[in-house]
Amino acid sequence: MSVKNEAKYKNPLLKAIREQLEHRALWMYLLCDEAAKKGLKAEDYAPAAIKRCGLYQGANLVEKGGMGKSLKGLKKALFGKAAQLVFEMKILRCTDDNLDIDFHYCPLVKAWQKQGCSDEEIRVLCDHAMCGDRGIAESFGCQLDLPKTIAKGDGVCQIRFVRR
Repeated sequence: MSVKNEAKYKNPLLKAIREQLEHRALWMYLLCDEAAKKGLKAEDYAPAAIKRCGLYQGANLVEKGGMGKSLKGLKKALFGKAAQLVFEMKILRCTDDNLDIDFHYCPLVKAWQKQGCSDEEIRVLCDHAMCGDRGIAESFGCQLDLPKTIAKGDGVCQIRFVRR
């Protein structure tokens, strides 16, 4: 397995939070796996369903965030200190129109690794999961760019919310 994904910060609280996120990823994996057993292809339903979730979440963030569609509001709402620790992320840039974040650990990838998923399965599951973030980006009038991802074997997920 070429996907490297090990947490540096391992205190009990972070571990507990990560386990909750892993549980969500486990649900996603098992739903896709059971659907595949019934002849359904995950790419035919998962991206659209997960994006709907992101659009819903994003609309709530825009409405309740008090900063309109500013990406500064998105950072404040979703990428605060706790999230930064859980995902071992670094905020590189935050303006009204750009939010650049590097994630150095992913609990979702860890859950899929624990299930014995292949590198290709992890890559596909990650791409589906990122549809939620794509929906959030769309709600903010932006696009989501992912130049690198842990799921592809990169050492980092480069998450880029960009208003074009």
